[in-house]
Amino acid sequence: MVLLPGGTFLMGTDDAEGFPADGEGPIREVTLKPFWIDRCAVTTAEFAAFVDATGYRTEAERFGWSYVFHLHVPRKVPFEGQVAITPWWRKVSRANWRRPEGPGSDLRGRKDHPVTHVSWQDAAAYCRWAGKRLPTEAEWEYAARGGLVGRKYSWGDELVPDGQHQCNIWQGNFPTRDLAEDGFSGTCPVRHYRPNGYGLYCITGNVWEWCHDWFSATWHVTAGRAGHDNPTGPDHGERKVQRGGSFLCHASYCNRYRVAARTGNTPDSTTTNAGFRCVRDV
Repeated sequence: MVLLPGGTFLMGTDDAEGFPADGEGPIREVTLKPFWIDRCAVTTAEFAAFVDATGYRTEAERFGWSYVFHLHVPRKVPFEGQVAITPWWRKVSRANWRRPEGPGSDLRGRKDHPVTHVSWQDAAAYCRWAGKRLPTEAEWEYAARGGLVGRKYSWGDELVPDGQHQCNIWQGNFPTRDLAEDGFSGTCPVRHYRPNGYGLYCITGNVWEWCHDWFSATWHVTAGRAGHDNPTGPDHGERKVQRGGSFLCHASYCNRYRVAARTGNTPDSTTTNAGFRCVRDV
């Protein structure tokens, strides 16, 4: 983990590339206490140690299925349905953190990749076991910015400076053809790219990262001081915040690899592109 000093930073964006309906803006001053944060997303090896120690079963394992990106579903796996508004998500029986693409897949060669198919509930359970917690959304953005002020990405304003990929996202025509110009068509090792200014790896792209907060597009506008002083989000909601984008993000559909971008999902949702990292109080 790395100790971050906290203080006041500018959160959010008014960038025209943003999604106003997501509540990315307005830009506001937010003050945080110091906190520790994992340098990397939790890996499959680290999650396996948790499972070995506790016997924990993830929600995907209990449900008996999870969502897998359509191009990654093995050919022999029968079609079981898809999400109507996002048909690239396929329901795959027995897909879980041990079998990221479903039956026939495993974790060989992926011990240093982020664990996936974990719900918010699963992530919170791991944090409790590890003596940590999930970051608040404000803590996550402060950490992701790496000390840069008002920049679009965690490394600056140019997506591919000098032609060098800085994160694991989609290249090509989404969702039918991934050119994998960054070297990956799925997850990558958690330390593959250079860290940001705070020494944090792959905080952009690779996998969405769960945060503590309930998702709201307006709470930070109406919350008053609670939205500016160590904010923890609304008291209730239907979806939990996810940050950072994933290997499936692309400018044509979801350029949420921008550091101020946000989305949300229900706490029991599990997918092949969602993981987490932990924080700890000082």
